[in-house]
Amino acid sequence: MSDPSPPPGWTPRDPDGPGAHEQGGTAGTPGAAGTHEAGGAHEAGEAAGPQPARPPGRKGRRRTGWRRALPTWRMVLAALLLLAVLIGGGLVAGYLLVDIPPANAAATAQSNVYLYSDGSLIARDGEVNRVNVPLSRVPRTVQEAVLAAEDRDFHSERAVDPKAMLRAAWNTATGKGTQSGSTITQQYVKNYYLGQEQTIKRKAKEFFIAIKLGREKSKDYILEGYLNTSYFGRNAYGIQAAAQAYYGKDADRLTTAEGAYLATLLNSPSAFDVVSHPQGRPRALARWNYVLDGMVKKGWLTAAERAATRFPEPAKVRPAAGLSGQRGYLVEAVKDYITGHGILDEKTLAEGGYQITTTIDRRRQNAFTEAVDGQLLSRLDPEKRKADRLVRAGGASIDPATGKVVAMYGGIDYTRQYVNNATRHDYQVASTFKPFVFAAAVENGSRTQDGRRITPHTVYNGDNRRPVAGGRIRYAPENEGQVSYGNITVNTATDLSVNTVYAQMAVDVGTTKVKDTALALGIPEDTPNFDAGPAMALGTMQASVLDMTQAYATLADHGRRTPYTLLEKITKGGETIGLPAREATQAISREAADTTTSMLVSVVDNGTGTAALAAGHPAAGKTGTAELDRSAWFAAYTPDLVTVVAMMGQDPDTGTLQSLYGALGEPRIGGGGYPARIWAAYTKTALEGTDPVDFDLELQPGAAQLPPPPPSQSDAPQETPDENSPSPSGRPTPPTRPNRPTTGQTQGGQDNGGRTQGGQNNGGQDNGGQNNGGQTQGGQDNAGQDNGGQDNGGTGQGDQGGTTGTPGTDGGATEGLRPPSAFLE
Repeated sequence: MSDPSPPPGWTPRDPDGPGAHEQGGTAGTPGAAGTHEAGGAHEAGEAAGPQPARPPGRKGRRRTGWRRALPTWRMVLAALLLLAVLIGGGLVAGYLLVDIPPANAAATAQSNVYLYSDGSLIARDGEVNRVNVPLSRVPRTVQEAVLAAEDRDFHSERAVDPKAMLRAAWNTATGKGTQSGSTITQQYVKNYYLGQEQTIKRKAKEFFIAIKLGREKSKDYILEGYLNTSYFGRNAYGIQAAAQAYYGKDADRLTTAEGAYLATLLNSPSAFDVVSHPQGRPRALARWNYVLDGMVKKGWLTAAERAATRFPEPAKVRPAAGLSGQRGYLVEAVKDYITGHGILDEKTLAEGGYQITTTIDRRRQNAFTEAVDGQLLSRLDPEKRKADRLVRAGGASIDPATGKVVAMYGGIDYTRQYVNNATRHDYQVASTFKPFVFAAAVENGSRTQDGRRITPHTVYNGDNRRPVAGGRIRYAPENEGQVSYGNITVNTATDLSVNTVYAQMAVDVGTTKVKDTALALGIPEDTPNFDAGPAMALGTMQASVLDMTQAYATLADHGRRTPYTLLEKITKGGETIGLPAREATQAISREAADTTTSMLVSVVDNGTGTAALAAGHPAAGKTGTAELDRSAWFAAYTPDLVTVVAMMGQDPDTGTLQSLYGALGEPRIGGGGYPARIWAAYTKTALEGTDPVDFDLELQPGAAQLPPPPPSQSDAPQETPDENSPSPSGRPTPPTRPNRPTTGQTQGGQDNGGRTQGGQNNGGQDNGGQNNGGQTQGGQDNAGQDNGGQDNGGTGQGDQGGTTGTPGTDGGATEGLRPPSAFLE
């Protein structure tokens, strides 16, 4: 029997055609009509095939296209249930399988061994200083201070806090800083049972051991263990050792303020030690206040008691006898390098057992110590001259090709003066910053305000207190000795260290570009007082001696910066610890670095750094004298070795920075005096057995030839020395620089309160100018000076009655009866 015909007007359709299932319709429903209109009709007379029936219970449309890839809600629910079962099972298994282990190596810490580059011993460090005390001997407020710093909900919370751990992980992952989500229980487990390594395995063990410990031990037991195992710095483990190390008393006599400071140290023991790291005092005080404020919030301290609390200054450091002399400075510098570069954290390093080979060359290290002793310390007489009590010295020496620190001088003795003078950041670098300004000018192709390209021969006005043009604020710096030079070249201004020229140059270049160049050379961005402004040209920032050595090493290596290092290798138990990569990069162009070097060669040959000629090697360098003569610097290099030496004034009792006026019996101390002599003595010995090597320089266009100078605008009288008089380099003296106006002082045997300062002729050097590759300055008497017979551009050297660096040091003039000036050279 044939199928019945479709009703009149019904158009057959292909059940597999487009739109067959649209609108939820089936074959023969009204929705099929729309299909016909859309082009789904069959040819006339074609019969429609049978339509498949939808399975019973199926409702809604089918999942098509990309929707098929999405899991259903049943699948999601099943996955969550499975995950919960797995996590729960893992937690149960972890709890059952992980036992509380015996005490770790930190509880019986070993010594670390520090070696010179040749493998000989520098020192051993890390003998454990720990005396356990019961919780009853720790004052309640001290316990509460520790809780306020580390875990304020310790008594009410469980052994682990998953929410805090997740929050810390999220903050770390999103760049808000590495944070800890550990409770005190977890920290105690890490300190006593495990270690400080940052691994998932260690964190998992810590989690399960903390849960077990929290179930089996009381809160007092855990807190007591935490206080006795925590590291507080100064090689002190536990609250009792810390109380003795910082305040010279037992733990049961600690005050609330002292307890709050010890609690502060738990966060970062070395960085927050305000004695060994004075630059960290602001952060330490902020953390100390955070601890006290937390005690008030928890009701452990009243607001009145909080207001009356004053910061308790910790005692001086008492280092171990085995770290006497320079050994302690070297060990501390290496430790800071290891922790500062993330090689090992402080607590892991304190566990000990590491053999650390440094880059320090034993022969050069001894040479540095002998140079300071022979040129400076042996001449101090504190009983006769009170100012000699203030004298400090620091130095660092780097191989520019490798970035290795080969020698470092930290101070008179680590057991007598703990702070390392080579790494501290609280003294101005003064005019040793000026070469960075010129390097920035060449690097950026800078021009003066009137459009002239800046080269060594560009002429600037060097008058005293000349207002800087083009700056956003009015600034009119003083020259050393308040001397006006008139129109002088950049080369001459560098030789004589003229402040007004370099302040103007910094604005011409752009102070931000100058700062960028200094950063590229190796000055750390977080250097104190590193502000982009005209005054930066005078060296107001407070970089360390080591930082300045790094920057000058970049200049010495033709603009290639190799990050310095103090490490050759670290091993423990046959395993070698990885060290950070130190790839050399072209920080500034070779043209910029080498042109700067060419001017610094002139400073040594003809300017304020002539004392460095005693080294017997071609050298480039710059002197500097800080505000109020609180520090004096000499930064210089040969092609193979870069060394910076600084003298500093500091009160040995209060630690405050002091002026060096009158030290060693001299009115003034400058970088061209004792620092330059120390540099020469050290460099001569350090390079002993090597032939002198000249600099291989590629200069900026126009730097090699001296253009005809413009007429000098200086009103000072000019004197021309004998052209055959020898210079320190053995060459005839070039044309003279302008005389320094005396502003009422007698010139030539200058009256200095009844003391004649004039009449000095340093080896016959009139220091009149500069022999620039045999080129004279076109007859311009605008390159040097003959100032009352003091023919060294103001630099005292040789036997001048002991007046090294006296008035005129670093291009300055004798102050005469006036009080010493308070500005930088």
